[in-house]
Amino acid sequence: MRTSTSWERCWGNSAYCWAVEQNRLSEIFQSAAGRLRADFQASGGFTHHGEKGTAREKILVDFISKYLPGHVQALHSGEVITVDGQVSPQCDILICDRSTPPLLDLDSYRMVPSECVYGVIEVKSKLDAKELVDACEKIRRVKRLPKSAFYPQMLQTQYRMYGREYTYVPAAGIIFAFDSIDMVKLGDHLAEWCRDKPLGERPDSVWVLGKGYFTWVDDEPHPQIHAQESGDLALMELPEVGEVLFPFTLYLSMHFSAARMDPLRLIDYARQASLGTAKNHWSVTSKAEASTRTNE
Repeated sequence: MRTSTSWERCWGNSAYCWAVEQNRLSEIFQSAAGRLRADFQASGGFTHHGEKGTAREKILVDFISKYLPGHVQALHSGEVITVDGQVSPQCDILICDRSTPPLLDLDSYRMVPSECVYGVIEVKSKLDAKELVDACEKIRRVKRLPKSAFYPQMLQTQYRMYGREYTYVPAAGIIFAFDSIDMVKLGDHLAEWCRDKPLGERPDSVWVLGKGYFTWVDDEPHPQIHAQESGDLALMELPEVGEVLFPFTLYLSMHFSAARMDPLRLIDYARQASLGTAKNHWSVTSKAEASTRTNE
């Protein structure tokens, strides 16, 4: 009697196939969550608060770098700068176009053009009301930075987000925490902060390892990757597959897979600086060319 292959069993029984895939996903992301939590606990050995925070941010950078679309990259620690000289607060993680030319790259710290930034992630060890407001305000300042240094395009792409049209992809704002206060109380604080803020300046999602996540939902209600005009803030129950890491990685993929930017016009960042003054001139026009131009 011939034994059927796993492919044949999946083809003939979709429920079986889903169960197998669900089990594999569960194993993969539960294992990833365990490693992430173990690394987090190990980072507690740092006595200096700054070193501890830096180590935990790096843990998350290493994790998400495995799951981001190929045309974007996660940069650890940096500031966002604009053509007109505005500078963001120090950001824990920047999600940027892979073609981004850092204006300053010291390996552990960078300055990145605003046009190239698709998103920012603020990382917290334990998220409470004070840390939540701190993260929200940093995200708000990044989201308000202009993006203007692009080469003109014949066909201009329009992006419909946050209740309006953009000619560029606006920066996403994400908060990730390894622990938090009670999630319902945290939701109260988040809703209160968002209440009087424009859609485009609110955090797009908040994730707490092992507890759940906050996102925006529409009338269905379906989770959205950014704040909606008629949407509500919702606390999502912890899924069975891989805690929050499974929906978190899917969210990153959905949000940044379609992110694109027009060619960066880097010269705009040098407008306030001299590129040199012409001291001498030499004509290289031949006599024949000069004669032709005269006759014309």
